Order: sequence, then structure tokens, then C-alpha cells
Amino acid sequence: MELAIQSLSKTYPNGVAALQDVTLTIPTGMYGLLGPNGAGKSTLMRTIATLQDADRGSISLDGIDVLKDKMAVRKILGYLPQEFGVYPKVSAQDMLDHIAVLKGLTSGRKELVQALLHKVNLYDVRKKSLSGFSGGMKQRFGIAQALLGDPKLIIVDEPTAGLDPGERNRFYNLLSEIGENRIVILSTHIVDDVKELCSNMAIIDKGTLLYSGSPFDALQSLSNKIWTRYITKPEIESFVNRYRVISTRMVGEGH
Repeated sequence: MELAIQSLSKTYPNGVAALQDVTLTIPTGMYGLLGPNGAGKSTLMRTIATLQDADRGSISLDGIDVLKDKMAVRKILGYLPQEFGVYPKVSAQDMLDHIAVLKGLTSGRKELVQALLHKVNLYDVRKKSLSGFSGGMKQRFGIAQALLGDPKLIIVDEPTAGLDPGERNRFYNLLSEIGENRIVILSTHIVDDVKELCSNMAIIDKGTLLYSGSPFDALQSLSNKIWTRYITKPEIESFVNRYRVISTRMVGEGH
């Protein structure tokens, strides 16, 4: 399966050019979409997920015209947006069953819901209200609903915001497992996540595609161009004045 994006552009009524002539080919497996906040990642995700139209361009998914045949896309799509709402007083099991009904799943629905709750390690708390879930548990529930109907394309938009490192690792282990035989697009601004999880990636900034290829090749292209150095806090101003400093981070007392 392959997702082909050709010359995709989107400008909002306020004049912001969210996407500018973006062309990408996304194969089966985990695909990273990297860029800072406001780069256009969410606009691209929402357009692929048939939630908004593009001004120009085309998207094809295994022969389906994504921009025209939206219902066909939605039948094979799993989507986890950056923020999603749930009924707080409803249990995880009942909520997942409700979403399955909305997706048109009837035959074997009860067994499917239970299997997905096992898969995302929520079966033991299946009768607990969603309002009592931690951030990581809610994200795992989000993946469970995205997996309903055995989708061929899964989109996850900034899925680990606010998660602790342990929850983040568990979440990404689950994504890696389900991404072996389908397209999983991971939108994030965390470089290490893309490097560790994705065999292919794209970098977008200000609506423009800057790079597409493997994370390894991207890092190789920066060899002998970017350095990391430990300095004391009083030295920061001097280094900023002399060099182009991309980022600074406190790693110990005074460093």
C-alpha cells in the first residue's frame, strides 16, 4: 500500500499558507512527519483524514482519490488527533463499543472491543470511567478506537504531548507493533521519536517540504555541520554571539 501526495497546497482565509506545493510518497510502515508547531503538519494530517479540503493538488491511497472519495477513505482510516473528546462518565468498554457502532461494525463487535482493550493493555480497567484515566491511558484508548475496523492507514497527530517517559515508550512500542503491515503516519516535533521509530520521514516548516527520506540519511547529511558542547552557564552569551546556536539545555548544576 502507498499514499501518494502530489502538489498539495492549502491557504487559510486569514492568509496563512499552511501547505505549499507538498509532494510526498508514503509507503507501508511507520512514517515520521517532523516539524515545529505551526509547520503545517496538522493541516496535512487533517487533509489526508478527509476533514478538510485542499486548495490544489491530489492525494491517492492505493487507487482511491482521497480528496474526492472521502467515504472510501474513512472505511480504511484510523485517526488519532492531537486532542480528542470522550464522554467522561462512560467506561472505556462502553465508549469503544459505541464508536464501533458509529463505524458500522456489527458482526463480532463485542469480541473485537475486548481484543482491542487487551491489545492496548486496558482490559483490566475496561469498566472504569474515562475521566479517571491518566494521559497515557487516554492515548492508548485513542489508539484502540483508531484500530477499529482494521484500518490500512493510521494517522496519529502529536500523540505523546504531556506523557511521562514510561508512558511514551509504551505508546510507541504499541505503534511500532501495529505499523508492520499498514501505513502509520506519526506527526511530531520530537526528533528522537522519529529517529528511533520510523524508517522514512519528512520535514515540514512553514508549509514547505524541506526533506523526505530516511532519518539515517538526514543525520548523515548533517555530519560535521552541527556540534554539541558542554559549557558553563556564564559562557552561554559568548557562544550565542560567536556561533549560530540552535538550542541550549540545562543538564547539570551550572551546565
